[in-house]
Amino acid sequence: MQYYRHYSFDLWLTLIKSNPGFKARRAEIFHRDFNPYHKSLEEVIQVFRQVDLMCNAVNENTGQNIDAEEMYLMVISLINDNRLNLSDIDIAKLYADMELLLFDYLPVIYSPVTIEVLDHLKTKSGGTFGLLSNTGFIKGITLKKVLVELKIDQYFDFQLYSDEAGMSKPNPAFFQLMLQHIAQVNHPKQIDLNDIIHVGDNPVADIAGAQAAGIKTMLINSNGLDITNLKN
Repeated sequence: MQYYRHYSFDLWLTLIKSNPGFKARRAEIFHRDFNPYHKSLEEVIQVFRQVDLMCNAVNENTGQNIDAEEMYLMVISLINDNRLNLSDIDIAKLYADMELLLFDYLPVIYSPVTIEVLDHLKTKSGGTFGLLSNTGFIKGITLKKVLVELKIDQYFDFQLYSDEAGMSKPNPAFFQLMLQHIAQVNHPKQIDLNDIIHVGDNPVADIAGAQAAGIKTMLINSNGLDITNLKN
């Protein structure tokens, strides 16, 4: 099998996935606290889906990043048919409350084989590892805490998140930022592009974006392949 000198990973739906209880409880809270026009719980759930899909599409298309606070305000506005004064919302407190909720319903490792493969690659390849992740309702600063809780932060030499970088995959500048970090953590060794692989579940953000940067790629989880294919 081929080992690489640097392994880059997407995060959501590649290495971790949501705890279903988080989204369910989040919707219940917004249904209770930000719903003076008495939308149904299902309507609130649908608004969250709509905002999530829309912002992901916008971020991929523009290469920029819509912040979590803006996404939560969009949800509240849509629940209220754009009739609520958003200046009355304490958005900092709202995000802090959602972060606490996330740790009550912690995301989970994507697959039972995920840790085994990370261990194998880290031991056998001797390479460096990095995360390159678009964010949405959950910020990078929160995701770093999540990885500590899940005990997988130790695998990564650096973590890059779209909200902190101000740009989203497949933006070429985001991948160039990744290459700069690879060079820094491997200095003084030189890492050729052929010795780097980016692994993710999104054909556009992960695969097309990395290929445009001249990096090898592997699509997993959305196409019937899993992370064990990195060992083949």
